Amino acid sequence: MSGGKTLTIIGIIITIFGSIFHLQGQSIVGPESSFMYSNPDWISYGIGMIIFGIIISSAGVIIFKKN
Repeated sequence: MSGGKTLTIIGIIITIFGSIFHLQGQSIVGPESSFMYSNPDWISYGIGMIIFGIIISSAGVIIFKKN
């Protein structure tokens, strides 16, 4: 597996987790007993993770295309 593919997969995973954290912070998914449920901090954390995941995925795609 090349470095570009690995980065792309890691970026996608980070983006998925960020989406889940964002949705839990907005009280859309997850159990109500979770500390992340309906917590505005996790909305911000989720958005940050989504942006970071997209950047990592984009870097992986660029590296993969150059090889």
